[in-house]
Amino acid sequence: MIIVDTALSKLEEKNTPIKVALVGAGFMGRAIALQICKFTPGMKLVAISNHHPDKARQAYLEAGITETSEVSFTSQLESNIRDDRYSITSNAMLLCEAEGIDAIIEVTGAIEFSAHVAMCAIENGKHVILMNAELDGTIGPILKYHADKAGVVITNADGDQPGVTMNLYRFVKSIGLKPVLCGNMKGLHDPYRNPSTQESFAKKWGQKAAMVASFADGSKISFEQAIIANGTGMRVSKRGMAGPTVEISGTALKDAIQLFDAEELLKEGPGIVDYIVGAEPGPGVFVLGTTSHPLQQHYLNLYKLGEGPFYLFYTPYHLCHLEVPTTVARAVLFKDAALTPLGRPYVEVVAAAKTDLKAGTAIDGIGHYMTYGLCENADIVQLENLLPLGIAENCILKHDIPKDQILTYDDVILPEGRLVDQLRIEQVEHFKMKTSELIQP
Repeated sequence: MIIVDTALSKLEEKNTPIKVALVGAGFMGRAIALQICKFTPGMKLVAISNHHPDKARQAYLEAGITETSEVSFTSQLESNIRDDRYSITSNAMLLCEAEGIDAIIEVTGAIEFSAHVAMCAIENGKHVILMNAELDGTIGPILKYHADKAGVVITNADGDQPGVTMNLYRFVKSIGLKPVLCGNMKGLHDPYRNPSTQESFAKKWGQKAAMVASFADGSKISFEQAIIANGTGMRVSKRGMAGPTVEISGTALKDAIQLFDAEELLKEGPGIVDYIVGAEPGPGVFVLGTTSHPLQQHYLNLYKLGEGPFYLFYTPYHLCHLEVPTTVARAVLFKDAALTPLGRPYVEVVAAAKTDLKAGTAIDGIGHYMTYGLCENADIVQLENLLPLGIAENCILKHDIPKDQILTYDDVILPEGRLVDQLRIEQVEHFKMKTSELIQP
């Protein structure tokens, strides 16, 4: 951040801002627009796309921009950019195709639609910042492969918990410790929550009930921890992670981490991703690091981190939209991703039945009534032909599925013609993830 804010200030002085476009003007999109337009020097939000353009216009109004122009063609958008005018549109692909835009921020939470946006942006040489762990956790590795070929950065966002975790992970490694656990903190986990149970909370904060339910039912944290695993090479110790729960009031994080299996964490290997429910201070992230060097242990004890073998590093908050512009600047100016896949998938999110499911039914979306997500190591996902949660929406069930059963590809009929399915096939083939070719840890 110290480097980034200085670099942005210099761009502001020269009047040569990073030019950014935003796809999605919902709850989080509006907040990002506000942050860039009002509080980020050296960066300009030149265009917003939303299915309903009036919402894009409203996002600009809330950010203090009163004059916008609705565009329908790439040439119109490019002309507005040259003339220093702000644009809105219902066609996200215009943002991806237009010259004069450095980066696309994707914040819809969709998967099939967002796959098209990400691929179009990459093909047109634009950096992609995802506030979309669901997309990243489903096809992130193959998107990264295409981004590398195109010479652009694709990254999840700082400020959201995965990006904050990755900052902490990099810090722990930089001081010579080995990270053995990347952890997330939750206040609630109930896999059977749905839009009906979360409606009042969602209404209070102006959010969509299904999005709120995806946090409550564990799907969101599964995607978040999966993309951290894919960015670090870590795994999960068991399907669904351990996820110990403590008393919500008064249990300190330093005490709650004792519930993790010390022998598991001290094993040779890449470490694990996991989470805790109820610990304080939340709702942040933490990393457990270790070192076998006796003098280093002595100094860490002096610095009040304890006697080991595990040393706790944590950030007790995540500020979501406030730090998205920093992610943009890191990508555009320094080619540095806040969080991006290392290569092949290491952990994926599979679909489990939230209730008894009936044959012939079309599966609804993430955070709705029919499925919830669980982390599983990618090798096992391939070996058992498990159905990723990011693929499940709109699939037709071939037969009845009992509550809590994990779905497989054999249980469903896939919709025809989806890009996300094509990219999944490419991902499996490119990273040699077929069961006969599995790369073992």
